[in-house]
Amino acid sequence: MTIALEHHTPQSFVDPYAADPAEPAWPPAAAGQDMDHLLPPPNPSERLSILIDPRDQHRLALHAALTAAGIPPRPEDRDAIDQLSALPPGINTTLQRWLHHTTSR
Repeated sequence: MTIALEHHTPQSFVDPYAADPAEPAWPPAAAGQDMDHLLPPPNPSERLSILIDPRDQHRLALHAALTAAGIPPRPEDRDAIDQLSALPPGINTTLQRWLHHTTSR
């Protein structure tokens, strides 16, 4: 037993992806309507003067270096990153240099 479906409607009603090229994809914006504008650049005098702890700076830099190297940190990596962030600044800089070197290849 076969069932034949007959459609007597134009293809645009059958195919949801069909589009009439004569119709615009988006309606034009209403006259006088506010348009999007770029945000102004930040004002340095309005910045907060909060210092970030060096260990937190190392942690953020290590996260960024790992992600840039294609190794996004996982939640279970948190303890290792915390331990590495506590190392002296010279060691942290070396780790970041090594990770940067892997991405430049």
